[in-house]
Amino acid sequence: MRDILAAGLLLVALSPLLIALSLAVRICIGRPVIFLQQRPGRHGKLFTLLKFRTMTIGDGDDASRLEGFGRLLRRTSLDELPELWNVLRGDMSLVGPRPLLPEYLALYNEQQARRHEVRPGMTGWAQVNGRNSLTWPERFKMDVWYVDHQSMWLDLKIIGMTCIQVFKTSEVSSQGHATTEPFRGNE
Repeated sequence: MRDILAAGLLLVALSPLLIALSLAVRICIGRPVIFLQQRPGRHGKLFTLLKFRTMTIGDGDDASRLEGFGRLLRRTSLDELPELWNVLRGDMSLVGPRPLLPEYLALYNEQQARRHEVRPGMTGWAQVNGRNSLTWPERFKMDVWYVDHQSMWLDLKIIGMTCIQVFKTSEVSSQGHATTEPFRGNE
């Protein structure tokens, strides 16, 4: 309930920014402005994640489709703001393990799958402790640590750390990738 109230207030407060970003995405990158993708939520149930589009449509890898304005949106995490609608709808929380791709569900071991015991978040413990510079095992370990230690105080700490992380604009992508290396399972 706290998440839904906070998301509603943030959507109202940030509406001028959301409108401006929508127009900028439309002008700089094109339509559609919002990127939709299925992601697993709590208990692995799929939902439609909303983000501002950051890549051009077409062939090629992510790096070739991620250009100036899209790169800026990613670096500042402004592309994530439409996820406030996901929080308002109850698909996500403000804080929790980031929702990953559905094809990863079959690749998790039992411990890694515990990340789905809670709703996914717009930000999380792994995001404020290394983001995409972390290895997959490090990321999953932090996600499960959050599941075991979640509290209102920890969430407030993570939100505060997220604000600092956004201004640092570092660790947005893993080395050699436009975003992050795909998870290929456990060896």
